[in-house]
Amino acid sequence: MIGMSEAGWLWAAKALGAIAGSAISLAYLLPTGRREAAIRFAVGVVCGVIFGSAAGLKIAAELELAGKLAPGEVVLMGSAAASLCAWSAIGFVMRLFASAARRREARNGR
Repeated sequence: MIGMSEAGWLWAAKALGAIAGSAISLAYLLPTGRREAAIRFAVGVVCGVIFGSAAGLKIAAELELAGKLAPGEVVLMGSAAASLCAWSAIGFVMRLFASAARRREARNGR
């Protein structure tokens, strides 16, 4: 672990931030079932890894912290934020589709 390169540390920070963001999201707003939890967790982790660097840079710039944080901290922060946002967005979309399906079933059942 000591001989890990800076790129390796940044990837580890991305993964840890993405997992932490998804885990916080699970505790913050419970999913309706295991399938929804698994999908939302996976989407959160993937989005956290993919968008973590860009989100971290944007957050650091907006909060004027860019020069005060180490690159690993910026990536960790961005990954957690991207994961949290993705998890919330997929939860909102899934509930919106479920609501539309219930309305459609109610109309067809009349």
